[in-house]
Amino acid sequence: MDQHLLLIGNATDRMLDRMNALYTVHRIAPQDSLPADLEGVADRIVAVATNGHDGVPDAVMDALPNLKIIACYGVGYDAIDAARAAARGIIVTHTPDVLNKEVANTAIMLMLAVSRRLVTLDAYVRSGAWAREGAAPLTRTIEGATVGILGMGRIGETIAKKLEAGFGASIEYCARTPKEHLGWTYHATPKDLAAAVDILVVITPGGPDTRHLVDRTVMDALGPEGMLVNVARGSVVDEEAMIAALTDGRLGSAGLDVFEAEPVVPPELCGLSNVVLTPHVGSATVETRQAMGDLVLDNLEAFAKTGRAVTPVPECKAL
Repeated sequence: MDQHLLLIGNATDRMLDRMNALYTVHRIAPQDSLPADLEGVADRIVAVATNGHDGVPDAVMDALPNLKIIACYGVGYDAIDAARAAARGIIVTHTPDVLNKEVANTAIMLMLAVSRRLVTLDAYVRSGAWAREGAAPLTRTIEGATVGILGMGRIGETIAKKLEAGFGASIEYCARTPKEHLGWTYHATPKDLAAAVDILVVITPGGPDTRHLVDRTVMDALGPEGMLVNVARGSVVDEEAMIAALTDGRLGSAGLDVFEAEPVVPPELCGLSNVVLTPHVGSATVETRQAMGDLVLDNLEAFAKTGRAVTPVPECKAL
């Protein structure tokens, strides 16, 4: 085929079938530079498929002089320098909306698991403690809680609406600008939001602009009865400060799907009973991942046939 595609990382068989129908596909593992054996075809590669974690290193982008589109498997694309790509006329796409509900479900699952001490109670049954010691201690409910959403984008709004409708939660939020049409209470800073709520849900984009946005001051404002839930990026929360706050009792509990150096998780977190941990599975259902893969290929197919993409990221919508 005339058009070549570079696949960084893995893809499902379903995705590969569609890729191979559109492009000559070259596969590489995530790395900092283009392998020497692909240098001879670098000028024929017009498309890259990758994911939000591996992204596209600048050196790889620079080595592809005729690159036209980068299709990202995921709604987050902070591992891709979208502004740099746009300056070269390269369209970056992602997979918004198709994973909103499942990430929202994961956030609520973590809230319930933390508040009802699911992991601890499971161990209580399995260890025989129930039979030996009797009823387990009482837990707390999230019904009617005041929940703060840090990052009121598509997923944040989905989380808020599910909590409001299903649990009678009161919603407050912090975002770059107020969203008056939502009718929820707005706070200008994460600290102000944390001070006003029982549970703080982090669902902001990653990247340097939001690194350690949730710092010690935010966690201290959330307080010893507060719960922190992170389904965004590990970098958004100061992990060292969070561990100290959870250990000292300045922060009540946490439900975490993402980590600063994942898949490596600090052993201090693993030893805490007031924390529930999941391995970055916010959108990891068969149905959602299939929809994400289909949208990646819809973008690649649309570009191959029309030169336009279905879901370009904001930085590339003018291209």
